[in-house]
Amino acid sequence: MKDTKIAIIGGGNLGQSILKGLLANKEYLPKNITITKRNISELSVFEKSGVNVIPDNSKAVTNSDIIILALKPYTVLTVLDEILPKLDPKKHELVSLASGVSIAQLNDVIQNKVPIYRAMPNTASKVGEAITCIASNTKNINPRIEDCFQSIGSTIQIDEELMDAATVLGACGIAFALRFIRSMVQGGVQIGFDSKTASEIVNQTVKGAAALLVEEGNHPEFEIDKVTTPKGCTIVGLNEMEHNGFSSALIKGITKSHDAIEA
Repeated sequence: MKDTKIAIIGGGNLGQSILKGLLANKEYLPKNITITKRNISELSVFEKSGVNVIPDNSKAVTNSDIIILALKPYTVLTVLDEILPKLDPKKHELVSLASGVSIAQLNDVIQNKVPIYRAMPNTASKVGEAITCIASNTKNINPRIEDCFQSIGSTIQIDEELMDAATVLGACGIAFALRFIRSMVQGGVQIGFDSKTASEIVNQTVKGAAALLVEEGNHPEFEIDKVTTPKGCTIVGLNEMEHNGFSSALIKGITKSHDAIEA
């Protein structure tokens, strides 16, 4: 993997998160990674790390094997048209992170010139804990594509028709989870903790809850039952949350986000 050259086209929040994850993993040499942005001064910290930071998308593509389009949906097709002359069928593979832009739409621009993938990681990539859903127009995903995204977390292969749902559950889901954590911290402050202490307790509690489900493979309700005793404070709190629409609000938020992508 150290010899694989990666171009991240688009140095915004998501592009930077992926880059941070790649650098932290150390599977890819900084000199083999290129990231682009119009205002490259905003990426100076990466340049000091040995990453190639340039404003020229076409040049970045020329010096790469894997091309990651970390762009907004409304710009991805324009940029793809810009780099089209530099795409080499013998070396390049293209990964688009743009939500709502299908493989068919991407292929309308490049006309099967190179393999196309759609991927949806999240910003936890910068700490190596992303979940990346990948869909492809090829029969099998090239292992080097999976290796690239597994270096910043976990990957799962899905049908393209579920990519919008993956965007909501995995990418938007980071914001949903953080809003839940923020609310827990606020509750902690209200019952007596200072903000810093409440944050430490809540962050580790949420991390532990997720680890329980990942490592034990149990349904959430199974673990909930373990800490919910008759007439105890846990069930009182859970019931109060449900009476106020906790689960319903979260489910509605997820479905509304999905509707927004499809609109």
